[in-house]
Amino acid sequence: MIEARVHQQLGTLVAEVKNLREDLRRSEDRSDAGRLSMTRRMDELVERMRTLEASMMLVKDDIAEMKPVTEDVRRWKLMGMGALGVIGIAGAALGATFADVAKRAAILLKAG
Repeated sequence: MIEARVHQQLGTLVAEVKNLREDLRRSEDRSDAGRLSMTRRMDELVERMRTLEASMMLVKDDIAEMKPVTEDVRRWKLMGMGALGVIGIAGAALGATFADVAKRAAILLKAG
């Protein structure tokens, strides 16, 4: 009878150890899968960063090429605004002169 109990307890212990080993194996499998997934995601991030760095280098090159053109356009704009200012002043002077000539012509026509 004691021998049967000992065999029963040993069988239970063996079953428990097998269950623990199986649980441990499944846990390790999940950990391996998680690490594999994390490694894959890190590789994808590294590749995306490489692509981003390459794109940024192209953008920097484009900006370097555009900068002189932008400065030229700015200079042309300032020159154009200066020219418009001169034309405006000349137009005002011409308008005032024309108004003065018209006024004197009207005075001469009335007096004559």
